[in-house]
Amino acid sequence: MKLHHLRPAEGSTHRRRRMGRGRAAGQGKTAGRGTKGTGARHNPKIGFEGGQMPLQRRIPKLKGFKNPNRDAFAVVNVATLAQYFDGDVDPAKLAAHGLVHKSRRVKVLARGELDKALVVRAHAFSAAAKAKIEQAGGTAEIIG
Repeated sequence: MKLHHLRPAEGSTHRRRRMGRGRAAGQGKTAGRGTKGTGARHNPKIGFEGGQMPLQRRIPKLKGFKNPNRDAFAVVNVATLAQYFDGDVDPAKLAAHGLVHKSRRVKVLARGELDKALVVRAHAFSAAAKAKIEQAGGTAEIIG
């Protein structure tokens, strides 16, 4: 079979209706628009509701501003690090455990307690998280 042998399925295509081409064509005289009124005479804008307040103006507007250049971090808390790791922690190991998405930059936050010394490498740390890691005898290293 070749590309030029392909045809639409039987009955799936229809001829275009030619409106207003005389009574014999079946869509003559009013051409399917009924009689009188705006629908017979004009072609109003999409969304026009006959003078009623249109839907796109009735619905409240979205407030605020979304910064398209925002730098989103995958967030990990100190308690999570204490639960899953001993020794070294880096974004690749976090991704291997399914705690962060591998393409996201990682930020460590201070929720929870840390009772073991960890060497944590991440893209950002909150001040409180850095203090907790160092207080437990570990180090917080910022990577690229």
